[in-house]
Amino acid sequence: MRLLLLGCTGFVGRELVPQLLARGHQLVVVSRQPVPLVGLEHPELRRIQADPALAASWQEPALIAAVAEADGVVNLAGEPIAEKRWSDEQRRRLIDSRLGSTSHLVEALRAHPRPNRVLLSGSAVGYYGSSEDARFSESSPAAPDLLGQLCRDWEAAADQAPADCRVVKLRIGIVLGPDGGALGKMLPVFRSGLGGPIGSGRQWMSWIHRTDLCALIASALEILDYQGVYNAVAPQPVRMGQFAAALGRVLKRPSLLPVPAPVLQLMLGDGASVVLEGQQVVTERLELQGFIFRYPDLDSALAAATSPAAH
Repeated sequence: MRLLLLGCTGFVGRELVPQLLARGHQLVVVSRQPVPLVGLEHPELRRIQADPALAASWQEPALIAAVAEADGVVNLAGEPIAEKRWSDEQRRRLIDSRLGSTSHLVEALRAHPRPNRVLLSGSAVGYYGSSEDARFSESSPAAPDLLGQLCRDWEAAADQAPADCRVVKLRIGIVLGPDGGALGKMLPVFRSGLGGPIGSGRQWMSWIHRTDLCALIASALEILDYQGVYNAVAPQPVRMGQFAAALGRVLKRPSLLPVPAPVLQLMLGDGASVVLEGQQVVTERLELQGFIFRYPDLDSALAAATSPAAH
């Protein structure tokens, strides 16, 4: 397929782009960065430097042509949620980087129709809000908080795609990989023997190994049965305390020193809530779809993500 990729040059894209190339797809990657993608020089890969959140970017001839030719689009564009304090400016960035990119993309798809195209759009398990007791499946409602409403609006923007475009929305959990994301931040601390559960340790972590997420994205692009919302999480969510203990076991390091919630709140402000308040998310629709996880349990996922070969 000829694929247009937005927001795919970061932590997930580092594995997704090579995986899609290996499956024989032609890729056009839209990136705000002027530097080439390190290690990704490939004859079937083209890069367009543009910010998809800006309306002006979609007037660029190269991007117009890429949209017109695309059989499929992967849209994972969005400012990272838990990297910075949520100032008013940061909140606006969180919203604009998702809703702006998706709305402009959908407008471009409508202006350049192509029958039987597929749009795979990112979302997040933050859709459901947080709870220590509830279990959330794809049919659970959106939470009334900032993240819940942001995810709801983000998905609604994707749903404005043309009627003949198959839309797949992935509510993505905590992505595990060695070189970024939550695990990337935790590894140096745990390797030094100073690791432990963050906050109460009772909050749920609904996670997925990056390799499985990339395989899921590829499957959803290629298999016509995929449509609508899927929770992109492994079958076994765990509480933070269990996660810390499992990571300590895999690294053969103690994992007893809890990170107090106030420390994290000091660093991240409202963004800390993403780590301190989790949700137990199950994926009923992926099971029905027959998707097979390579890393269905946490121990195998952490072993893969921390092995020397993972770097």
